[in-house]
Amino acid sequence: MAKRPSVRPPSDEPSAGGAANVAALPRAANAPRRKVFLRNLTLDAQIGAYDSEQGVAQPVRINLEAEVAEPSEPIGDRLEDVMCYNRLTQGIKAIIAEGHIKLVETLAERIAELALSHPMVEAIAVRVEKPHAIAEAEAAGVEIIRTKR
Repeated sequence: MAKRPSVRPPSDEPSAGGAANVAALPRAANAPRRKVFLRNLTLDAQIGAYDSEQGVAQPVRINLEAEVAEPSEPIGDRLEDVMCYNRLTQGIKAIIAEGHIKLVETLAERIAELALSHPMVEAIAVRVEKPHAIAEAEAAGVEIIRTKR
C-alpha cells in the first residue's frame, strides 16, 4: 500500500521548520478551539462497488469540518501555526489518485485518518457524497465523525 499523504507542514516550505515547529498544544479541556472546514470539494474519483462503476470516474463531493486546538502561543501568521486546508486538499487528491475505492465509507475513513494525523486536529467530521448515485436524489453518501480522544 502506498504511503499516506501528510497534512503536516513540510520542512521545505518558505517559512521552514515543519511539524516540529508547530506550537505546543494547550492541554486544558476548556482550551480554545477553532474549526477548519472544506465545503463542496468536488473531485472525480474511481469509486463504487457495482460493476457499472468499475473503471470509470464519477464525481464525489467532500465536506469536512475539523476541530483544531489552538496553539498555546499566539499565531504568528505562519502555516506552521495552523492546519493548512490546501495541504489537506492535496492529501485528499492523493488518496483518490491511489486507485479504485469501493465504498464512500472507505474514502471517508481515509480522509479522517489523514486529517487526524495533524497534531492540532482533535476531531473531524467527513461527509462524502456521490451526486449521481441515485437518479431521484441530489446525492447519496456517508458522514463520519472521528476523534483522537
